[in-house]
Amino acid sequence: MALSLLGSTTAVQAAAAARRPGPALAEVWVTTPDRAELLHHRDPVAFAPGGSDRTTITVDPQQTFQSMDGFGAALTDSAAAVLAGLAPDARERAMRQLFDPEQGIGVSFLRQPVGSSDFTAATEHYSLDDVPAGQTDFPLAHFSIARDEQRVLPLLREARRLNPELTVMATPWSPPAWMKTTDSLIGGRLKDDPKIYDAYARYLVEFVRAYAAAGVPIDYLSLQNEPQNRRPGGYPGTDLPVEQELAVIRILGPLLEQAGQRTKILGYDHNWTTHPGDVSTTPAGEDPQTDYPYRLLDSDAARWIAGTAYHCYAGDPGAQSKLHAAHPDKGVWFTECSGSHGPNDTPEQIFRGTLTWHARTLTVGAPRNWAKSVVNWNIALREDGGPHLGGCDTCTGLLTVHPDGTVTTDAEYFTIGHLSKFVRPGAVRIASTNYGTTGWNGQLTDVAFRNPDGSTALVVHNENDAPRSFAVAVGGQRFEYTLPGGALATFTWPASHRLRSQEREIPLDGAKATALPAGTDAAAALDGDGSTRWSSGQAQAPGQYLQVDLGRPTRFDRLALDSGDNLGDYARGWRVEAGEDGTHWRTLATGTGTGQLTTVDLPGTRTRHLRITSTGTAGAWWSIADLRLYR
Repeated sequence: MALSLLGSTTAVQAAAAARRPGPALAEVWVTTPDRAELLHHRDPVAFAPGGSDRTTITVDPQQTFQSMDGFGAALTDSAAAVLAGLAPDARERAMRQLFDPEQGIGVSFLRQPVGSSDFTAATEHYSLDDVPAGQTDFPLAHFSIARDEQRVLPLLREARRLNPELTVMATPWSPPAWMKTTDSLIGGRLKDDPKIYDAYARYLVEFVRAYAAAGVPIDYLSLQNEPQNRRPGGYPGTDLPVEQELAVIRILGPLLEQAGQRTKILGYDHNWTTHPGDVSTTPAGEDPQTDYPYRLLDSDAARWIAGTAYHCYAGDPGAQSKLHAAHPDKGVWFTECSGSHGPNDTPEQIFRGTLTWHARTLTVGAPRNWAKSVVNWNIALREDGGPHLGGCDTCTGLLTVHPDGTVTTDAEYFTIGHLSKFVRPGAVRIASTNYGTTGWNGQLTDVAFRNPDGSTALVVHNENDAPRSFAVAVGGQRFEYTLPGGALATFTWPASHRLRSQEREIPLDGAKATALPAGTDAAAALDGDGSTRWSSGQAQAPGQYLQVDLGRPTRFDRLALDSGDNLGDYARGWRVEAGEDGTHWRTLATGTGTGQLTTVDLPGTRTRHLRITSTGTAGAWWSIADLRLYR
């Protein structure tokens, strides 16, 4: 009887164990600069409870930022010609590589030229309403998208079939020549005439209507590609000052609404900062308008503007965060950047240089600075970088089509793919500690998202040429990983109660820090940016401290001291003290540091002042990249 009872109990326990879920797993995809791995699906890694002594990327799903529209490139006339010229089976494979979320990378955002750009397969540039020189067409009787129906629209419809969540943005490189001061698509301005502003607004509405009728609704529309590029190199372009853009928007906004179109207007569509070449070509006596997007959003026409579109050819993504801080009610979209190369660069150099620059600046840098999209330039080009008519002769695309009809993937395919394949439209960016910079500091840089189904995608780039080991922590669980030098990786994990935390990070807005020794800027320990830090500037010694005035009595349950990615710069010994007046202190906890992230449980603590004091000795400096409090 005892044996039978034992057997029955064991069976019940075994059945319960079988039902008990195992550890949460993160799936892993990696691309390396030497092409040894290209979106390679590695073995999953398991979460485990506890912390890590390694540099730790802490993911906090409870802190949310912007929602995402998508990631992709432009199906220019050139790209359409290259893809349409493939054999049918090769074209189908290429389209699946691009747009199929399962078999490809699920490109989810396309930016479409309205008329001709520099990347056109035509022998001369065109708009959608061309008339003989000296004539006008105010009724838009000659408006036509027939040229687009030859190649562009069929491919757009196929892209939408492969990815129904596709977002489409449209951008003209020039209004029709008859609307311009030069009577040319290349250079010049809109004629300063209310009838011209009205005609151009109606021209854009006509385009939106025509594309919608052709099965390709336009989600976003900007008025002019690079409106401060006054001297385009042999391709369509228009100098569109702020005043002229606003004059058109004031007409266009109501017209789109009356037409029942869902299309939203994006302003500017140019570089993070005004290019020096654009400043130098400003007409004598005119303002270069280096604050162009601010003027748009500060105007009465801002009611019609959903936000601002940016390009990568001058400045850095930090400009997006500055604009967001000034206008948090408006969105930011990143809409153009092309890979390029020098005349003597080898294919290996081109791939490595493009992958690593785009990874830190666009894949991670753009969304960390509020971009709702990350969009490259051409989605496909020939091996020689064509066809193009003026403009860039060293640009690269996501795909390259070779003379024998074969298709290969470029670095941009992977820098976009590490986002588009795993971050669905409607995903929300969530908080994650970040240690790298868009200017390259050789550390780890990352960005995290929560998908509509509750799953998480974390994209990590190792800026260093050497392998880097790190941990990822979320909800009291963590895993450890090592990435090769220069590698780009995406980690994904499903929604799980085991990866949830009831703790919330307490904002430290208004808190002030001082330190002894002063070292580097003590405020950097409170700025929420892991790429900045306070450092002692000298070897660790007992008595060094970081002191924080929280501004008011604050309740918290846990403190995190993050020494970031500066390996070895953690306190060998520490003491945490609290005080109400910043002069008299009571000890809350003491301990020994063992790695880059030190967490201290302090349940129910309430204080205005905190002091963290070094109690150990080491030849390394003591650094705090971030001090965080949780409740």
